[in-house]
Amino acid sequence: MTGAFLVRTHGGADAMEWTEHDPGQPGPGEVRIRHTAIGLNFIDTYQRSGLYPMKLPFVPGNEGAGRVVAIGEGVEGIAIGDRLAYQGVAGAYAEERLLPVSRAVPIPDDIDDETAASVLLKGLTAYYLLHLTWPLRAGETILFHAAAGGTGLIACQWAAAIGATVIGTVGSDEKVALARNNGCAHVINYRSEDFVARVRELTGGRGVDVVYDSVGKDTFERSLECLRPRGLMVSFGNSTGPVAVPDLGILARKGSLFLTRPTGASYFQTRADTLAAADALWAIIRSGKVRVHIGQRFALSEAPAAHRALEGRGTVGSSLLLP
Repeated sequence: MTGAFLVRTHGGADAMEWTEHDPGQPGPGEVRIRHTAIGLNFIDTYQRSGLYPMKLPFVPGNEGAGRVVAIGEGVEGIAIGDRLAYQGVAGAYAEERLLPVSRAVPIPDDIDDETAASVLLKGLTAYYLLHLTWPLRAGETILFHAAAGGTGLIACQWAAAIGATVIGTVGSDEKVALARNNGCAHVINYRSEDFVARVRELTGGRGVDVVYDSVGKDTFERSLECLRPRGLMVSFGNSTGPVAVPDLGILARKGSLFLTRPTGASYFQTRADTLAAADALWAIIRSGKVRVHIGQRFALSEAPAAHRALEGRGTVGSSLLLP
């Protein structure tokens, strides 16, 4: 018998209860993996709290890496002991789990398990934001909120590698240098500076081509004021609360703006899509143009404390839970 955190009722961090948990034997098209590292992401807190309702009870967590310990019927090309990573499928806060092979990503020999577990969900998010949602081009200017977060550090470096000018916002003075050293040409502490005025100053009044916003309620409406006419607002998270747009006319008044709310589930509907994005991620990491920053490591048993740190804006870069 192995252990896992279980959410029986939606709620705060303490809604996660450590319990004995037998994931069972893998069925057709599945493998059983023993985790070596588990990624921590804001979506974990959304699902735990009920902002994104889940069928109860469930094991939280959407990103991890581990070794195959059992293989189900019909699985080809995977052997016991192989290293696999995954993203976007709940069940990670466990010592062992069942994983559909359709969601499994082989970990290359030159990528370690901690890097894979800390970067796959956030790195694939950065990939679809920069390459699919808006195919970013050299010479364009973007505003990226939460630039010192796990996704932000990856995306800002990647955008700079493409040749874009990156303006990042952070929530504390301590995070300014980190963002500046990871792709941001300009960094704004949005708690002490008027980020709209600063963006307008930095762009000579024009505004940015794209805003990428995972913060949500606290930044959404003011971010619209940072865009050039016909610019794109990408809302991809809700760390300060969900966003509502009751009056679409605001997009017209702010300059015929575009607005999208993308999710990885829409962009990675097939394993081929996922593997292609993962290959691009491994390649940009190998190039040295994107460096992976693991800011915190918690024991798996400390998952509630890790959630409190994440929700309290007390983390930088990626965070791991280690079984």
